[in-house]
Amino acid sequence: MTVAQREGGAKPRRREELREFLMSRRARVSPAEAGLPDGGRRRTPGLRREEVAVLAGVGASWYQWLEQGRDITVSGQVLDAVARVLRLEGPERRHLYVLAGLNPPLPESSHDPAYLCDAMQRLIDGWLPSPAHIMDPYWNLVAYNEAAGHVLGFRPETRQNCLIDFFADPVYRSRAANWEQNARHVVATYRAACSERPDDEGFKEVVAEVSAVSPEFVELWARGDVEPGGLMVKEFQHPLVGTLYLESTQLRVPARPDLTIVLHNPVADTGTAAKVRWLGSPEGRRGSMYSLGGLLERASG
Repeated sequence: MTVAQREGGAKPRRREELREFLMSRRARVSPAEAGLPDGGRRRTPGLRREEVAVLAGVGASWYQWLEQGRDITVSGQVLDAVARVLRLEGPERRHLYVLAGLNPPLPESSHDPAYLCDAMQRLIDGWLPSPAHIMDPYWNLVAYNEAAGHVLGFRPETRQNCLIDFFADPVYRSRAANWEQNARHVVATYRAACSERPDDEGFKEVVAEVSAVSPEFVELWARGDVEPGGLMVKEFQHPLVGTLYLESTQLRVPARPDLTIVLHNPVADTGTAAKVRWLGSPEGRRGSMYSLGGLLERASG
C-alpha cells in the first residue's frame, strides 16, 4: 500500500472517529450542567445537537455536518467554542483538533509548577556526573546541574539563554570544537520552536537580541532552515581533559510542556565518560574553576 493510499484511507476513519467522539462527549453533558432547563425525560442522554450549536454560537446545520464528519471548513475558534460546551479540556481538546484536521494547541500543565521544577532539578542532579539542563520555550535556562558548569561552561553571569550564549559566550565557543557544524542545526531547531508559537513575541525578542551581537546568526537565520530537535553529537575541547564527545538529547515533559530537559551523555568508546567523571571530582572542579577564570580574563583583555 502506498503512502497516498494510506492517507486516503485515514481521512474517512478520522471522520468516523470525530463523529463517535463528539456524540460520546455530547451524551455525557446534561442540560442542567450546560445551564439549560431539564425539559423532562429524553430518549438519549446528554445534549441535543441543536443545543450544542446554540451554546457554541454556531449554526445547527454546521454542527450537524461537523458531527457527521463532513468535509467542511473549521477554525480553532469554533472548535474551542464546541470544546467549551462539551467540557473538553487538555488531551480531549487536543484530540478534537486532530480529528477535525487542525494542528492541536500546545498542551497545558495542570500540575503544580513549583513541585515539578523541584522534581526535574532532582532528575538532572541525578544525571551527574554528566551535564544536564532545563530550558523554557525561548531556550532560557531554568536550571542546570554542576556538570553543565564545569564541562560546558554554564555560569550565572552569562545571558542564561542557550541560543544567545551559543553565539555570544566566549567560554562555550572556545570549547565547542564542531561549533560551525552545529550552528546551522541550532538555528534551524530554534526556528522550529518558534513555529510552535507563531504569535509569541518572546521568540522575536530573543532573535533580535542575538542578531544584534552575532552576524553569523543573522546569516544562518536568513536561510530559513527548519529542523526538529532531538539527538545531536557535540565535540568539545576542554582545557583540562582535552576532547569530549557528548550526545545531546532533548526531552519534553508532558506534565510541563513549556519546559525541555537536555541531557548530555558521553559517547561510548571515546574515553569521554572517564574524563567527565574526573571533572566532577573535587580536583577536577578546582581545575575547572581556575581554567575558566583564565579564559574569561583573556577574553575581557
